[in-house]
Amino acid sequence: MGTSDRGTETGTAPETPSEDSVDRHIARWTGKLPFDVPTEAVITRIQLLAKHLSHSKERALAETGLQAFEFETLHRLASRGAPWRAASAELAAELLLSPAGMTGRLDTLEKSGLIRRLRSAADRRRVDVELTEEGHRRWTDATRWRGIAEAEMVEPLDEAERAALSALLKRMLIQVESR
Repeated sequence: MGTSDRGTETGTAPETPSEDSVDRHIARWTGKLPFDVPTEAVITRIQLLAKHLSHSKERALAETGLQAFEFETLHRLASRGAPWRAASAELAAELLLSPAGMTGRLDTLEKSGLIRRLRSAADRRRVDVELTEEGHRRWTDATRWRGIAEAEMVEPLDEAERAALSALLKRMLIQVESR
């Protein structure tokens, strides 16, 4: 059996390091600054995991040639189900964009063949935005790549650990969101 990232020539799994960058960060600062070590460890790990996730998702988007702003717009349209359509003003509100910012974004997506703009039959002043088949295909590909990146991140945890971590993070998020 050949050597790989997951094992050695004998087929045994490599040892998992017992120390991470947060352990080293805490060791560096201990005694130099007063702080609560468990809190620092949790928050710093959350920050670093968020950063790693962001980079993984950027790499996943690169696989499909989409930029984050393009994916987010396609994602909002795809969430509506077929025919993947919404009013441009509705999208702008969801994406927290000005009308001018939304127009620029839609211009880019339309030139790329990922969306089309349609005048509403009910109200000719209203412009609807619709995913094209190519837009839906690229969004689907990007979503698949992003899912792979997310699965790799939680891979070291078994199902029970994932559920426990999710419950703990939910408690933290509810606390923050309720303030």
